[in-house]
Amino acid sequence: MDHWSESEGKRAHDPIFQFFSQNQNHRQPVENCCKQRSVDAAAAAPSERCTCFWVSGPIIVGAGPSGLAVSACLKEKGIGSLILERSNCIASLWQLRTYDRLSLHLPRKFCELPLMPFPADYPIYPSKQQFVAYLESYAARFGISPMYNRTVVHAEYDEELLLWRVRAQISGTMGEEVQYVSRWLIVATGENAEAVQPDIGGLQEFPGTVMHTSAYKSGSAFTGKRVLVVGCGNSGMEVCLDLCNHNAEPHIVVRDAVHILPREMLGYSTFGLSMRLLKWLPVHFVDRILLWTARTIFGDTARLGLKRPAFGPLELKSLSGKTPVLDVGTFAKIKSGDIKVRPAIRQISGRDVEFADGQLEGFDAIVLATGYKSNVPFWLKDRELFSEKDGLPRKAFPNGWKGERGLYSVGFTRRGLMGTSVDARRIAYDIEQQWKAKGTHPDVFL
Repeated sequence: MDHWSESEGKRAHDPIFQFFSQNQNHRQPVENCCKQRSVDAAAAAPSERCTCFWVSGPIIVGAGPSGLAVSACLKEKGIGSLILERSNCIASLWQLRTYDRLSLHLPRKFCELPLMPFPADYPIYPSKQQFVAYLESYAARFGISPMYNRTVVHAEYDEELLLWRVRAQISGTMGEEVQYVSRWLIVATGENAEAVQPDIGGLQEFPGTVMHTSAYKSGSAFTGKRVLVVGCGNSGMEVCLDLCNHNAEPHIVVRDAVHILPREMLGYSTFGLSMRLLKWLPVHFVDRILLWTARTIFGDTARLGLKRPAFGPLELKSLSGKTPVLDVGTFAKIKSGDIKVRPAIRQISGRDVEFADGQLEGFDAIVLATGYKSNVPFWLKDRELFSEKDGLPRKAFPNGWKGERGLYSVGFTRRGLMGTSVDARRIAYDIEQQWKAKGTHPDVFL
């Protein structure tokens, strides 16, 4: 008996399943079924005492750009899917956990999701608000309706049923859980699911404001205050610029070497120029061109406390996933002294921060631009596709999108939305081929 036939037979005899109607809209049967409870399920083991639903198409965890992209690609092929989202909106990172002045760091043509371009009247670098509007239009166009307030707490492959079981808690309830079962599980929670909180001595006792950039909105709340920004990636640099523009006194901690590149050079976006050059030249040669141009524009950044890494920006990105900073005006403020560069923090005592060079400075607030991390290891009980260490696929792009037994990942390429689009198309095609090989058509919900 093949995998499909065996799983169908076992599913048919499992008393906890409730089946979706196959001739109605996908979302509506879910809502209707949520009002029911299987008597057999209620009498099952404590770990299984939750309403359970069979999902005929893939289950997608996460309604960010990656989840939307793969759902749209599946929809184009006539395959319905169910998206589980822990928040109350799509793209919750963009809508709820980003600062107001944020815009795309890359030109819009490199950030389009599959099957739908940005509106022609959008600027080259769309704002946060414009990007969110684009995503909402995208979801509407493809009829994507995620199930919100569903936090996935456990997902595991059932070796007996040969299916994925996904358990989610419903927000706003007394721990109520719902279980979904499907042949396919697509992880789309992304590389930025949880904020990274650094371990700095004395930080917990700091009497002023301490916040991660995920909670930072605008520098208007810090006018006239001395603010220490910890972290020198794109977010840290842009938050410093925003603070400066709101008449705060920002200082930025630069612990590691960093590549700062102009957002545009030689009449092209830096990213676009890199992509053009890489068609004809090796990475190390393109890196030399980028660094020579950056030095011509910025001069020697090391004299301002911004040492460059030993590897070039493209090589470093390939090796570690670390993205170079694309300058939007911060460097000019550093050069003028409006933004001061500080070395690593040694410890914090009260409002005073001691740095690695022995200097002691007092601050009113600390903003942690320390990045994000994947949360996949906390809920996915599979260690073949994803690493337990960092929650990212074990195999580097372009080979990290597919695991075993119907498990997929999208949005973990470390190549932004371009990588997301590549993975989304591959996943949709792969699942479509499985349907065709079976000789049946998927349960379509249009």
